[in-house]
Amino acid sequence: MYLAIVMDLYSRRVVGWHIDKRMTTDLVSKALVKAYNLRQPGKGLVFHSDRGSQYTSRQYRKQLWGYGMRASMGDVGACWDNAVVERFFGSLKHDWLFKVHQPTREYMKEDVAAYMRYYNLERLHSANNDMSPINYEKSLQKVSGWS
Repeated sequence: MYLAIVMDLYSRRVVGWHIDKRMTTDLVSKALVKAYNLRQPGKGLVFHSDRGSQYTSRQYRKQLWGYGMRASMGDVGACWDNAVVERFFGSLKHDWLFKVHQPTREYMKEDVAAYMRYYNLERLHSANNDMSPINYEKSLQKVSGWS
């Protein structure tokens, strides 16, 4: 199974994700659609990714352009350019998926969905003053009046 995520780096919230049995441009496109529909960002948002063929495809670049987003990509083989997302995948694997037998693809999809809820709603992040991503965003809304 392959998982694509879109993360808001400010709050560490996973705002879009999709899981499928193949690593395709469609996989990452569906994650981006979910993120775009949730956030409705203004033009000029910078979308950072690695240099995987899915992210460099004409179809994906056209999708970003249609949303008014600008692509940013890390160097080849430089995992630290995308360290926050790499950390997310490490936590998903070692703190969640590897601890429970995943007998079927459907079971794994449900387990990943459960992790996404846990990650966004409950998992504490030191970068967020030890709050979950959603609680961190809510605290910023209260202080700033941002909605």
